[in-house]
Amino acid sequence: MSVYTVHEPPLRAAEALPDPERIAFVRDGFYFWAFLLPPLWMLRYGMWLVFLIYVVIAVGVENAMHYAGVGSAALTLAELLISLLVGIEASTLRRLTLAWRGWKNIGIVSGHDLEDAERRFFSTWVGAAPGKRVEPPPTSQTPPVAPVPRVRQTSDVIGLFPEPGGQL
Repeated sequence: MSVYTVHEPPLRAAEALPDPERIAFVRDGFYFWAFLLPPLWMLRYGMWLVFLIYVVIAVGVENAMHYAGVGSAALTLAELLISLLVGIEASTLRRLTLAWRGWKNIGIVSGHDLEDAERRFFSTWVGAAPGKRVEPPPTSQTPPVAPVPRVRQTSDVIGLFPEPGGQL
């Protein structure tokens, strides 16, 4: 099962509630296309600032390695590692971009695929009263436990260590 975070867009001028069509689901996990083609993947999702940071880092690493006299195999390995990092952190980069744009994280849902996750989320979202958010169920809190009185043992040794203040 995949885990998705659910993000609500900022409300438009005439909206009281967000348009369900605009709600974004971001899957946790590795993104293959973000690994294979990081710049195109970033531009596809409109992540302009992330794209700019990626270009600056990639060009900086490439120039630094070139001026250090590192071979082309090491340069290729460095570029591959940067792409691997982008693929691993792709969902975090998307969530960060959505947060910069004012989107709110309104929940987490799991499902076998995106359609299943959407179905699960919207079944609880529609069931909520208008204008209210779906809150997670309250956690059951256990009552505080009274402290157990310490019983003085007859031996000065507990296991391999002596009791504080006891004789060795």
